Amino acid sequence: MRLVFMGTPESAVPTLRRILADGHEVVAVWTQPDRPAGRGNRLHAPPVKQFAVGRGLTVHQPEKIKTEEARALFESHEADAAVVVAYGRILPASFLRAPRRGCVNVHFSLLPKYRGAAPVNWAIVRGESASGVTTMQIEETLDTGAIYLQRVTEIGDEETAPELLARLAELGADLLGETLARFDEIEPRAQRDAEATYAPVLRREDGLIDWSSSAAEIERRVRGFQPFPNSFTTFRSQRLVVWRARPFGGEGDATTDTSRAAAVHAPGEIVAARGDEFVVSCGAGTALRLVEVQAEGKRRTSARDFVNGMRPRVGERLG
Repeated sequence: MRLVFMGTPESAVPTLRRILADGHEVVAVWTQPDRPAGRGNRLHAPPVKQFAVGRGLTVHQPEKIKTEEARALFESHEADAAVVVAYGRILPASFLRAPRRGCVNVHFSLLPKYRGAAPVNWAIVRGESASGVTTMQIEETLDTGAIYLQRVTEIGDEETAPELLARLAELGADLLGETLARFDEIEPRAQRDAEATYAPVLRREDGLIDWSSSAAEIERRVRGFQPFPNSFTTFRSQRLVVWRARPFGGEGDATTDTSRAAAVHAPGEIVAARGDEFVVSCGAGTALRLVEVQAEGKRRTSARDFVNGMRPRVGERLG
């Protein structure tokens, strides 16, 4: 098929790679403009552009797509279809009508669950046991189009959002390959809007830890809010990011003394700080073992190194 590919982050690259491997003709790649990042705020090309340039593909990076110039350029490709994977912009109606067979989206959730910008993150945060990918027709409204195919995968007990997204990106590439191969025989099925849930854009404030929540809820947020906004609190008036944690009381935990302490300490208070044990009291009588943290202005470190360096005291409060 003659295709336009639209995508921006690393999670979109496997699908573009698969399209080329399957022998489709990619007449153009659309991606977000280069953005300043890192030390010195130098311009960095998005991963999709880097991959496309390395394969000799034509790349377009318009600042705006709701213009006559962008519309005319898109229509000039005379594509059979457009494949969209995390492009970063909602396509106007004129774009949706331009390809002969419409626009196909690879979405990293099991629609109609988790429509929106951050489906992988919210699936973990809300305690889903499984996630997946969906290929669907793109409509003017967000993530509401008819479904071509879906594939399910379990979410690991300790899996972070970046880890799950990397798996879903590969799964999505395979599913898109199958979708295009069976394009003529698949009968798209409408979504059940009554079953829809939403995955809104992540905000910095989403990462602030509420220690009155249960340890299990906080642990899911630690895994789900990576790489942004991260789960963070304060310790001695400085920001402390929690990178890895697990509810206290599992295998290997000396539960008796620490669990008893957690029951009498207020949420956010340190109930153990010795050796590898850095445990904080949470809501509902639970406690959270912090495994890997990052103090403000410092590198990520193990709880043991943090305890040895900062000497937190039982009874001190986080947050």
